[in-house]
Amino acid sequence: MSRPSVLRKPSVVVSPSIERGRQSFREQRWGQAFSELSAAERESPLDPQDLTLLSQAAMLVGKDQEGANFLARAHQGFVSRGETQAASRCAFWLGFTSLLHGNAAQGNGWLSRAERLLEGHSECAEHGYLQMAAGYRAVRTGDTAQAQQAFSAAVRVGEKFADADLVTMALQGQGRALIRAGEISRGITLLDEAMVAVTAGEVSALTAGGVYCSVLDACGEIFDLRRAQEWTAALEQWCASNPDMVPYRGHCLVRRAEILQLHGAWADALEQAKQACERLSQVPRSEVGAAFYRLAEIHRLRGEFSAAEDAYREAGRWQQAPQPGLALLRFAQGELDTANAAVRRVAAEVREPGNRARVLDAFVEIVLAVGDLPAARDAANELSEIAERFQAPLLHAMADRARGAILLAEDEAKDALEALRRSWSIWCEIDAPYEAARTRVLIAEACAKIDDCDAAKLELELACEAFRRLGAAGDLHRTQAMQVSKETPVEGPLTARELQVLKLIAAGKSNRAIGLKLGISEKTVARHVSNIFNKLDLSSRAAATAYAYKRELV
Repeated sequence: MSRPSVLRKPSVVVSPSIERGRQSFREQRWGQAFSELSAAERESPLDPQDLTLLSQAAMLVGKDQEGANFLARAHQGFVSRGETQAASRCAFWLGFTSLLHGNAAQGNGWLSRAERLLEGHSECAEHGYLQMAAGYRAVRTGDTAQAQQAFSAAVRVGEKFADADLVTMALQGQGRALIRAGEISRGITLLDEAMVAVTAGEVSALTAGGVYCSVLDACGEIFDLRRAQEWTAALEQWCASNPDMVPYRGHCLVRRAEILQLHGAWADALEQAKQACERLSQVPRSEVGAAFYRLAEIHRLRGEFSAAEDAYREAGRWQQAPQPGLALLRFAQGELDTANAAVRRVAAEVREPGNRARVLDAFVEIVLAVGDLPAARDAANELSEIAERFQAPLLHAMADRARGAILLAEDEAKDALEALRRSWSIWCEIDAPYEAARTRVLIAEACAKIDDCDAAKLELELACEAFRRLGAAGDLHRTQAMQVSKETPVEGPLTARELQVLKLIAAGKSNRAIGLKLGISEKTVARHVSNIFNKLDLSSRAAATAYAYKRELV
């Protein structure tokens, strides 16, 4: 007897375009996958599973709206086939990405649909994704305890169903929630664990890119420069291995520009910031504001004030608050009242510790210049508290410099020197030459106050060298104005700084103008003026002017 024939279902014929598209997707050739699957879609409607591939490819090449449209169609296809879990996952991603882009109503609508589709279902990975969304919402409302609970639940579900994407996303979410709650060490540990999965290639490209960006943002929040450099380099390498990919390249460039700026490579930082602005503007994303703000900061430091103002304005157009940079620009331009008003407003509004530390650093410098020592002291104390909380070297350098500046204003020059030299050492250790040079200027002022003129002169010379090397035109000009040349003798009982003040009085400058010229507070100028009057037995600015002209000091 012959064996009975076996009836087989006719095999599904897959078009060459679809097969090529699938293969390109597996090989991470995102642009090619998008082109081939799009071509197949034009020939005949794609299966929902292939539509999800097309959607991901579209997003990875920067076509976010097209990607969302394909994913919505995939969702409908899964619904019509009764595949509710797949449909729910599509709805989750549509909702979650909408929330990330600031479209709350649309995002919540999709997430509600995802949740409804799972009603009555036993636990599955999609339940974990919805916990991810709940954790994200809790973070946005400041409920870090609820966020941690939701992310922890998502991790458990992801591990149960061996979903590496879910576990990795939830770990980074939990880590960031812990950081926001002040548990920095625990949070960083979870972020590092998430990054291990990313660098090992255990997750999808979209998840990998999102986690990279989130971890870099977290490093920025806590001023963890070492990790920021390490993960920025890893992101660059990852982007290089995915040449078609668009969404994360701009973010990578912004972070790299920030690091290069800190390390004094301003020409390279400027180029990176320009590229970030160009890339992110082509496919408008929320990060474009941060790119323009970084560009503005570099222009400001280089003394290119007009270009800086244009970039700050562009950052504001993309909903990136251009502060405290714009206040510092006004300060550098001599618009002290405007700078003072701006930095005070920002200090009243910004509460997130990472951003607040940067604001407080600028706040101390500006309000000291207007003579408000109590406000500056309060800001310096708060900055010290933030530094103690985060234990980041950069924050300690900021806090020590602020403390030194306050002690200078209080005529405690010796104590100021101790704090300022500690700050300068940290700036050198983390390779931040501009900040180190700024601190040297304050050290020079402290040395002058204790009449160590040789040390003050040397510190100013070294600061000028650093500013010249960096291309910090504005700082160089201000510091050169403070320098005392070897040929200029000290006039009688006057210190070198008092002699500088006397010359500027004779030139008709007000106390405020003298302070801006010399980079010191108006209150400090007033003290110098009083000392000059007492030492020379003068009673007025007119008498001081006559004295200076009589001795040919001007």
